[in-house]
Amino acid sequence: MFQAAAKTLSSASTSSVSRGISSSLRHYCEKRLRVSEALSGADLGTNVKVQGWVRSVRPQKTNLFLHVNDGSSLQSLQVVAGSELNDPSLTFGSAVEVTGILKKSPSQTQPVELEAEQIHVVGKCNPLDFPFKIKDRHSLEYIRQFPHLRCRTNAFSSLLRIRSEATAAIHSYFKENGFLQIHTPIITSNDCEGAGELFQVEPSGPEHEEDENYFSVPAFLTVSGQLHLEVMSGAFSRVYTFGPTFRAENSQSRRHLAEFYMVEAEVSFTQSLEDLTKVMEGMFRSATEHVLARCAEDVDLFHKHVTPGHRGTVEAMMKRRFPVITYSEAIDILNSSSETFVFPTTWGCDLQTEHEKYLVKHCGNTPVFVTDYPYDLKPFYARDNLDGPKHTAAAVDLLVPGVGELCGGSLREERLDLLSARLEAVGLEETYSWYLDLRRFGSVPHGGFGLGFDRFLQCVLGVDNIKDVIPFPRFSHSCPL
Repeated sequence: MFQAAAKTLSSASTSSVSRGISSSLRHYCEKRLRVSEALSGADLGTNVKVQGWVRSVRPQKTNLFLHVNDGSSLQSLQVVAGSELNDPSLTFGSAVEVTGILKKSPSQTQPVELEAEQIHVVGKCNPLDFPFKIKDRHSLEYIRQFPHLRCRTNAFSSLLRIRSEATAAIHSYFKENGFLQIHTPIITSNDCEGAGELFQVEPSGPEHEEDENYFSVPAFLTVSGQLHLEVMSGAFSRVYTFGPTFRAENSQSRRHLAEFYMVEAEVSFTQSLEDLTKVMEGMFRSATEHVLARCAEDVDLFHKHVTPGHRGTVEAMMKRRFPVITYSEAIDILNSSSETFVFPTTWGCDLQTEHEKYLVKHCGNTPVFVTDYPYDLKPFYARDNLDGPKHTAAAVDLLVPGVGELCGGSLREERLDLLSARLEAVGLEETYSWYLDLRRFGSVPHGGFGLGFDRFLQCVLGVDNIKDVIPFPRFSHSCPL
């Protein structure tokens, strides 16, 4: 009897251990997948774990249907579970961890589905308090009120995936074309644009005297990396930088941000604006093609639901070479139009957004280069064309549909006597003595440009407000995170 009992106990113990080993083995063999990987169908029939946030919940009498998204794809993964796995905390917006078997879906609306064995609610979400509702399509203006939560919406998660791919595309273009990336400083003493719209940087704390400069000279957040790139262009023939820039412009318009991203490049050994326009156009086309190919679903979301009809504008842009007109020709076009402009269109005036958008439409609603601006409109570093009677500089802007100016650039004044005279005329010769040194020691003709990255995204997606294409927009009188 005791032997039989011992045998029974041993058998039960072995069975318990076996279940424990089986459970541990199953847990160990679970393959963690992103939603985009699961949707690819490469792991059909395997035991997997998916983590993400619930986009929809549909309980039925015997089954439970969830859609789970982790930001890796616009599409969500359908999860099918028995009703016994339902939980009151399993709501729209909650974070979950789902384990189960990945199977081919019988529905034609999705390629695969996850047959859940276990659903664990990692983070609860009260759908009544959550500002985004499960069946509502929220406008960009509405979700802008919630900068800390808007990444959870379809539109803004699509925007961030597009932004990431566009960033990679720009770096790829420069690498493939022999440019060296330079990390230019965020804190600088230079006001490259000369507009005076600077954020001054000062240390905080009682140990610092008010009239003491931490860097021995006043320091500011950069408005451009151009001058530092010019330093590097004395040793490398092609350089670029990509990073944040800052303007203390007191504006809350749809076009302005206090912090935005710029792509800037310098090309040495050139005396032709055409060399610059080739790089501008090549980068624009390369980045746009990359985004359209790699983010097709995300771009379609914008072109269908946010900016309907804009896809045709983008396709038209990509089919034509960008035309080139001079500033003088642009003024003639504006003056011969039947439009009534708010700002004057006399020769020598600065082109305003209304002028830029009209010129784009006049040229077939396609990007257009405008060259040879009045000399007095451009900063000290723009190369003098030495022409007359209308004195111009070798400068160029790229104007694009819906935005206006996207790129601005120029050949740089490499002639020491002319540059020195202009700096002396504006009282900056001592401040920029180092800049003159660049012309004294091995100077070469060169030029460069800057592209507003956030405006590029506006152009491709058709988004009207620049605050809707950047993760955390900073602008005057805002309360950023």
